Amino acid sequence: MSTETVQQASASSIVRLLVGITRPRVMGLVVFTGLPALLLGKSTWPPVSTLIWVLLGTAFAGAASSSFNAYIERDADARMARTRNRPLPTAMLAPRAVLGYGVVLTLLSTAMLWRTAGGASAAAIGLATIAFYVGVYTLWLKPRTPQNIVIGGAAGGTAPLIASVALDGEISVAAWILFLIVFLWTPPHFWGVALYRRAEYEAAGFPMMPSVVGDQGTRWRSLAYTLLLLPVTVLPVWLGYLGTFYFVSASALGLWFLWLVVRSLRRQDLELDYGVFRSSIVYLTLLFLAMFADLAVGVWIG
Repeated sequence: MSTETVQQASASSIVRLLVGITRPRVMGLVVFTGLPALLLGKSTWPPVSTLIWVLLGTAFAGAASSSFNAYIERDADARMARTRNRPLPTAMLAPRAVLGYGVVLTLLSTAMLWRTAGGASAAAIGLATIAFYVGVYTLWLKPRTPQNIVIGGAAGGTAPLIASVALDGEISVAAWILFLIVFLWTPPHFWGVALYRRAEYEAAGFPMMPSVVGDQGTRWRSLAYTLLLLPVTVLPVWLGYLGTFYFVSASALGLWFLWLVVRSLRRQDLELDYGVFRSSIVYLTLLFLAMFADLAVGVWIG
């Protein structure tokens, strides 16, 4: 194998590692939840160029947050089975390189959001999201309080706010509803894996909810947030943003997710808890897909 081939392979590996450290699946889901904010209450679809800048800017803000998180938690990640094979614990990437990568992604995100109609406001929310996730959630909340996921969930729900400001210069009611959906969805989502990986989180020094109130106490809290979530998911219908198709879909999906949470509460099985975590991703994805389907039908009919 020639030297040139080795260098190309090495560069390709580095690119894969840098993409992986941004947690692209999580980033993709975050961006996906912001899309309806560009469409709800609109009679036409926004220009493609606007969509590109908003989505890329939001994606890069999420990627920057994940990069900074990986840099800060590299030692804790090395103590957890689910994270010990990440690039920093395995020394496949240098910490300073990842820190610099996060800075570059932050600058790119800010520049992209600045190009939208919302300009400085959109860029400011993007920067605030990164600062909140890194400074408030990662550095302060996560190692100190079992409410880390609850409060930190605000960072995961800002994509609709960014999208709304980027398009119209202000945050719409619809965007706040989408934010609230993600915010209320986050605790039952993350507590499912916190229950399943309780010993690992304890070894890493994170006071997750199961370690503080016990497994069953955590399951009851997951149920409470799920019960709060379900009526919020149909708010867009009550306010006239979406129609019958979404209402039926959201109701059916909500009952399914509620059944999963109740089943884990009754059976007290860690495998079922982990099932709630995995199924919650499917639930949120299908919920937002139902929004798109309803909006597409509305635009087509209109």
